[in-house]
Amino acid sequence: MAKTGFKSVDDYIASQPEAVQVILERVRSAIRKAVPQAEEMISYQIPTYKMHGGVVLYFAGWKQHYSLYPATVHVVAAFKKDLARYQVNKGTIRFPLSQPVPVQLIGRIAKFRAKEAAGRERAKGRKDISE
Repeated sequence: MAKTGFKSVDDYIASQPEAVQVILERVRSAIRKAVPQAEEMISYQIPTYKMHGGVVLYFAGWKQHYSLYPATVHVVAAFKKDLARYQVNKGTIRFPLSQPVPVQLIGRIAKFRAKEAAGRERAKGRKDISE
């Protein structure tokens, strides 16, 4: 049974096999560098980054891959060419553990998602004012 009840992203990463820990630290670093103002936390028992009142990204490690969530319709469309070599479905981007971490791509996706979150917050604010 997998460990649950993580108190921090450090706890989550430490629970993974040693080789996977290195990979997940690179993913974490790419996200933090791209969106340093995002709040890092655990949600749904996986690392989560939030800002502007919403989720920017989640990531998780698995046996053969690690995943980024959510792969919104807009993310998939904006990064279609870059994501062609990865498995993308049901809001998830899967990156094989056997390949180098695409740090720049992950950073660009994080920045894109941060803009999506900011846009949702602005739209919500306009809605509140008009009510």
